[in-house]
Parts: sequence; structure tokens; C-alpha cells
Amino acid sequence: MDLGLKGKLVLVTGSGSGIGKATAKSYLEEGARVIVHALTNSEVESCVADLSTLGEVAGVAGDLTKPEDALALCDFAHSYGDVDVLVNNVGIFSVKAFEDLTDEDWFTYFDVNVLSAVRVSRVILPKMLARGTGSIVNLASEAGVKPLPQMVHYSVTKTAMLGLTRGLAELTKGTGVRVNSVLPGPTWTEGVETYFEGLAEQKGMPMEDIIQNYFTSDEPTSLIQRFVQADEVARTILTVSATAAMNGAAYRVEGGIIRSIL
Repeated sequence: MDLGLKGKLVLVTGSGSGIGKATAKSYLEEGARVIVHALTNSEVESCVADLSTLGEVAGVAGDLTKPEDALALCDFAHSYGDVDVLVNNVGIFSVKAFEDLTDEDWFTYFDVNVLSAVRVSRVILPKMLARGTGSIVNLASEAGVKPLPQMVHYSVTKTAMLGLTRGLAELTKGTGVRVNSVLPGPTWTEGVETYFEGLAEQKGMPMEDIIQNYFTSDEPTSLIQRFVQADEVARTILTVSATAAMNGAAYRVEGGIIRSIL
């Protein structure tokens, strides 16, 4: 199916690996031009090298907790033209007991997971509104709707992303600009694999058993009883960004973990 993305300029933050890289790859396969971003130059260079055979891709490194880096990223993207699609994907996660979370932990998580999207959208959205066209997709999580007790800090930031999404969407009323969020469930990425490898080593158990136990104990409501794949999330992001009737909403790709008919 042609999603009408050929030639569009797409900026994907946090695209050096995982969902972000899979998303950049999917946009390139649809004929879009893609700007990738990661924290370090080595990550960006590796990502561009991996994806360059698929189409026009360029990248820049930056720490989006720094306003000047966020502005530099936007300037870099705009040097290639008007940004048609912005995917705010930058995010971090960790497992930590609520009582052990410091104020610094909370500020760090909000800075990375929420304010990074604010900083980039603050530059990109007004330009989209001036043109009357464009699409922003914010990466939230099923944890934003069904908070995880072992990741309260992460969950709260993802709930905030849902509020940010709807608030920004309200600014687009009557235009061709849209702002939506996508809620992945537990997704198999390099970071998740590293976490489970460490857990398996710590417990002296095969990683396959650790993963099965995770769905039995931590995510028993999952209907697919497996990790979502990064390319499955990417396809959802593409569809949401390209569908003109989708605005101000949250789209789930979490394997049925959230027990709800809406």
C-alpha cells in the first residue's frame, strides 16, 4: 500500500537503534527522505551507514536535554527542507524501586522522555502550522495507561506524553497538521535484550525462561504473550503519520496488555 510518503522529509529522534532505527528504515523503504539522530556521532555514523543503501538519509548527534542541541537538530533538518513528519522517539527506561527514586532521577526522566519532545516540537510545530500541513508522532507506552510498579518514573513520563500529544493536537484545529501518539508494549530492542541478558546471568537461568516468566508474572494480560518487534511498531508509526483523519489520538501496539475496548 502506498502511504504517500515518497519524497517527504522525516525527522526521527533517538534513531540510532531500536524502534527509532526500525522507524527510519521503514520510512526510507516508503521513499521518504530521513534525518536520523542519536546521542553520539558514532551511533549516527553507524546508523547512516546501515541505512544509506535504502535511500536519502543524513544524521546528526545531539543531547536533547540541552536546548542548544535540540535547536541544532532542527536547524540541521530544515537545511534539507520543510519537515513533513516528526517522530519524537527519544527515551530511556530502567527498573528501580519507587522508594529509591531521587528527585534527580525524576528530573532526568522528565528531561529526556518528555522535554526532549517539547524542545523539538516547539521549533517544528509552528512551521508546520504556518504551512498548514505536517504530522508529529510521539512515542508513549502502554505503561502510560497501565503504569508499571517497577518503573513508576518511566510510566509517569509516558502518561505525560499522552497529555502533551493531545494538547499539541488542539493547536492544530482546522489545519492539515496532526499530532498523535503511539503506545508500544514491551518491545524487543537492543536495550531490552541487554537487560534480560543481565537478568539471566544474575539469576543463573536461561534467557528464554526469564522471558517466559516475565510474561507470566509481569505482563499476564498480554494476548500475544511475546515481545512486540520493533518493525511492528514502526509500521504503526508510518500508518498514523500518513493517515489524514488521525489526529489527537493514542494508537496502541502493545499486544493486548491493556484490558480495554477503547
